[in-house]
Amino acid sequence: MFDGVAERYDRTNTILSFGRDRSWRTHTRQALDLSAGELCLDLAAGTGVSTEELARSGATVIGADLSLGMLRAGRRRRPDVPLLAGDALALPFADATFDAVTISFGLRNIVDTAGGLRELARVTRPGGRIVVCEFSHPTFAPFRTVYLSYLMRALPSVARRVSSNPDAYVYLAESIRAWPDQAGLAALMASSGWTSVGWRNLTGGIVSLHRATRAED
Repeated sequence: MFDGVAERYDRTNTILSFGRDRSWRTHTRQALDLSAGELCLDLAAGTGVSTEELARSGATVIGADLSLGMLRAGRRRRPDVPLLAGDALALPFADATFDAVTISFGLRNIVDTAGGLRELARVTRPGGRIVVCEFSHPTFAPFRTVYLSYLMRALPSVARRVSSNPDAYVYLAESIRAWPDQAGLAALMASSGWTSVGWRNLTGGIVSLHRATRAED
């Protein structure tokens, strides 16, 4: 599915989010608080647009994704960004490799969410950190009603005009609606090798940033 949307993926996301995707990437970089000399994994990196943003911190950032089509598109557009093929449930890295890990809008797509979080914990050094940037639940009820209407009706319609694979965005809308709320994801992270879990809402809760620390051995 992601191979099929790779060519127009970045442009489509910007249109569907009304340009907010850029600020969400900036907030993710700031929340991760990387510094020069650190090593970071950007999982579900897609075309590497998030990896490129994270590298602005001065840290060494490696992007990994399961979709070879997304990686090919990313390597053409961003030849200097290191992008590797990798399965989120069997990452090709040794234990405790990274100082920090992050995943943006990809955790929903892992067939075993808890397993993906545990695998991210495995490759993170004890005391290292994670930031999960993911769609969530708007906190203001009237706004949530409007948002869900856009998500289930308008978003697929817009995707038919701008995406190379509109059916993928039907899945997108359905997966967002079925996703746990902020507290639900925090509880899942806490049971999957992460401690001190907290979150911050962006754009009224359309997106949330969950930040946590790898449990000490």
